[in-house]
Amino acid sequence: MDTHVLLANLTNPTLLFFALGIIATAVRSDLAIPESTSKFISLYLLFSIGFKGGQELAHEAFTAEIGYSILFGLALAALVPVYVFFIVKRRVSVADAGAVAAAYGSVSAVTFVAAAAFLEAQKVPFGGHMVAVMALMEAPAIIVGVVLLQRYDPASGGTSLGATVRHSLTNGSVLLILGSLLIGLIADTKQAEGIKPFTTDIFKGFLALFLLDMGMVTARRFVAFRRYGLFLTVLALVIPALNGCVVALASALVTAEPGNRFILAVLAASASYIAVPAAMRLAAPQADPGLYLPMALGVTFPFNITLGMPLYYAIIQHT
Repeated sequence: MDTHVLLANLTNPTLLFFALGIIATAVRSDLAIPESTSKFISLYLLFSIGFKGGQELAHEAFTAEIGYSILFGLALAALVPVYVFFIVKRRVSVADAGAVAAAYGSVSAVTFVAAAAFLEAQKVPFGGHMVAVMALMEAPAIIVGVVLLQRYDPASGGTSLGATVRHSLTNGSVLLILGSLLIGLIADTKQAEGIKPFTTDIFKGFLALFLLDMGMVTARRFVAFRRYGLFLTVLALVIPALNGCVVALASALVTAEPGNRFILAVLAASASYIAVPAAMRLAAPQADPGLYLPMALGVTFPFNITLGMPLYYAIIQHT
């Protein structure tokens, strides 16, 4: 791993604000970001990356590479939950295993944002279609997780598969990023320039505040997660590392662009803690959010934005 890249990532201001959030919780500070403000920042980040991705996609001709990248992302979202489910099911209930599988097959929009900031720091471009890949990977993982849950625990008591699919597709985060992508795609370029200061210039400031909040949430979640033992903590580190490294290598089959390969690796390594919990609340109400949320947010997310991304980038650089 390139130590220069690792050091640059660890000293990134946005990541340092994440560390500040963890410290604030550890010392029991009264620092807090109001829930309404945190929700607004989340909506802003999703809107911004969706719109910018649509604008970039508008200037890209649809190529075989774009099609292969989308299919590759969908395949990952369908396959990852299967192997995760059978590993986790050995230690926890079927409902919890289904929720964990869906979380790790799905993606984290915030991790995607951090990956985009990482590439920007390295001055490496990536295609606007990667935003579409990210958005499309949400639903398949949730569907596969629910199918596995219903197959191995028919008495799960959740809602129907159809209702879960509809909910996953109309989930606020998925709908906003897909809608923003479409608007960015069809919007007049000159008119879109008028909101560029809002979508681009202040983006990193909002990201820093959001990661400050995520740091505080992460510290709280991880403390609650410790009761599940070392096995699941290790798993929450091994799964992203394995997925990210394998896809960093395998992505060369669908694209030669380092930026696109890196985004695919990060998406494979990330875990959802927004769309999946909302869907699992319907599909598997008996699944414990105190298990799959801390795994995704308290362990996997910090690993990816500190050590994971430099690792995946180093693999891509040398292959």
